[in-house]
Amino acid sequence: METRIYAPTAILGYGFPKESLELALLEEPDIIAVDAGSTDPGPYYLGEGVPFVTDSMLYRDLTLLIEASYKHEIPLAIGTAGGAGAKPHVDKTLAIIKRILNKKGYKARIAVVYSDVNKQKLIELLKQRKHFSLGRNNPLGDLTEERIRESTRIVAQLGVEPIMKALEEEPDIIVAGRVVDVAVFAALPWIKKQHKGLAVHLGKVLECGAIAAEPGSGSDGMMGVLRNGEFEVYPVNPSRRATVLSVAEHALYERTDPFREYVPGGYADLSQATYEEAGDGHVVVKGTGWVDLEERYVKLEGARLAGHRYVVVAGVRDPLFISRREELVDKAIEAVKERIHGEYNIYVHFYGANAVMGYREPNPVPGHELGIIIEVVSRDKELAKTIAGAVRSTLLHLGWPGRITTAGNLALPFSPSDLYAGKAYEWSIWHLIEEHDPLEFSFIRVLEV
Repeated sequence: METRIYAPTAILGYGFPKESLELALLEEPDIIAVDAGSTDPGPYYLGEGVPFVTDSMLYRDLTLLIEASYKHEIPLAIGTAGGAGAKPHVDKTLAIIKRILNKKGYKARIAVVYSDVNKQKLIELLKQRKHFSLGRNNPLGDLTEERIRESTRIVAQLGVEPIMKALEEEPDIIVAGRVVDVAVFAALPWIKKQHKGLAVHLGKVLECGAIAAEPGSGSDGMMGVLRNGEFEVYPVNPSRRATVLSVAEHALYERTDPFREYVPGGYADLSQATYEEAGDGHVVVKGTGWVDLEERYVKLEGARLAGHRYVVVAGVRDPLFISRREELVDKAIEAVKERIHGEYNIYVHFYGANAVMGYREPNPVPGHELGIIIEVVSRDKELAKTIAGAVRSTLLHLGWPGRITTAGNLALPFSPSDLYAGKAYEWSIWHLIEEHDPLEFSFIRVLEV
């Protein structure tokens, strides 16, 4: 028994070569599966209910995939639709799919999987279920009723079983809300009673498409074939190839334990996995285990409004300023706070001096020039704008002992210099909660379109 799965791209809406999809169809995949979301872009997209890719790119990718699915009678499964997987994201994706079907004159059976969590239900579960913050250094602390009520949207990161349930409806297309990355890839093999660990491991390799190939790309695809005791992966694009290094390194990233890929109910054990190049850019993987967990947990994600954000982008080339940067910025902020009162937060990022890695930076030596981003967040939009301008103007003309120039300390590349960056959201919920039923936090409906 084997299952052939094609992952056309790392994220739906990132794009992919039409030629790669055509080559993949010659491999006769049993399912086309694509992850459409991530928390990497931060909480804004969940909080605001908007995708982090454009409608035009979603339309482009979906048109090609729906044509392939319809003409070749291959189911199409989409996970974490719209980027964050809440109801507005799922419904946006569904609306685009309906437009395409209508334009093409196609009919389709669509299984829709929602993963939104009702606030009142969650407050009640809070009193009954085990729950804890995710991560050793999670600054969010305990999950509280206040955090739940303040969240604009809350989703549960569903496991594999809701996608299995959707596949049992024999749909042409599945549009799922927030799910673990591997869910849309592992579901069909799990239905066919293939090895759970290998299916999850394969899903982990496929979920970012050709990023697991050389040269890597998030805008191209990978084929995966799961057989008894092994799986094989390879890009269909002849300009790429899978290698032991490219496959293994992708399988080991984005987790606290590099050898455990968790899903609700268990985990794939990669500690004994072996990787072998099989020629022509193919890699075969064996030895992955599976461990069932007695207690089942699902991850909850929630976002709440922090306020409005203004940013100022500036550059500095004065070596004296660079050497005293933190002292001078603190002095400017202190001066602003003395003049202007209210509720706001000021953040300053020194690009060229540890802005990316902070205290973890192994080479903390600033260069000959420095990029500075001044960020102000306040629930009062006008106040955020006022503070951003005040910090910018104060720092621009700030004097200090040894200063040579009086014309200005900052180089400002934009006019206006104080840029509105929209609403700012923060994670309010990043916790695990006990799940008693694999379908408990999902709602599935089937449409004939």
